[in-house]
Amino acid sequence: METVSQVAIQTGQGMMPAYCAVPTTPGPWPGVVVIHDFTGMSHDLRAQADWLANEGFLAVAPDLYYWGSRLKCLRTIMHDIGERRGRTFDDIEGARLWLTNHEGCTGRIGVIGFCMGGGYALALAPGRGFSASSVNYGGCPSDAATWLPEACPIVGSFGGGDKSPLGGRAGQRLDRLLTEFDVPHDVKIYPAVRHGFMNDHDPADATLFLRFLARISGTKYDGEATRDARRRISSFFGQHLRDEAPEDE
Repeated sequence: METVSQVAIQTGQGMMPAYCAVPTTPGPWPGVVVIHDFTGMSHDLRAQADWLANEGFLAVAPDLYYWGSRLKCLRTIMHDIGERRGRTFDDIEGARLWLTNHEGCTGRIGVIGFCMGGGYALALAPGRGFSASSVNYGGCPSDAATWLPEACPIVGSFGGGDKSPLGGRAGQRLDRLLTEFDVPHDVKIYPAVRHGFMNDHDPADATLFLRFLARISGTKYDGEATRDARRRISSFFGQHLRDEAPEDE
């Protein structure tokens, strides 16, 4: 079986391109849907999928910008995340089903996202068929208390130096709510670390608009924090996605 590939996933709106990274260890493996940040399909997104495959997870990273201009897609994304439903959620469900039906997948699926993708990962935690979620600087919406009680286990990573609505304060609130609702979780705030610290983008992937967004959000990659966050995520996913994980989680 090939270790990496470009795939096309059937959705209700057409064929969605995605990047799939396959572990080299004997399968079957748990699956993970990897949801990108504002940059979209990029070197960094493929690297995130490759890292998860190296950890023994079958990873698929869909391109949520496939159907229109970047600005048009972003407008739809912002609306859909606020409503926790819509076209982009249907596309992500297509990716989850693709993994579920993959011959190399155990059928236990996790989701991970970064920035905007972290918002999806949090919104998808309750009642969407995922067994674990990794929320990386994805915020904590004002209505989260109404739906988080039904969430799957969540591992969250936030920057203490991230002053955006997706940053450290959101992480603190998320940790508090998950503790209150007795949802299994591991939320960590990295002191002084800025927004987007896990995304090591190739400058060639960034348009002028995306460079502007990165500048106003204070985005900055941090290797040390990334290594620790990845260690925690891999361990958490291993605990909740492996075959021996309890089925009633």
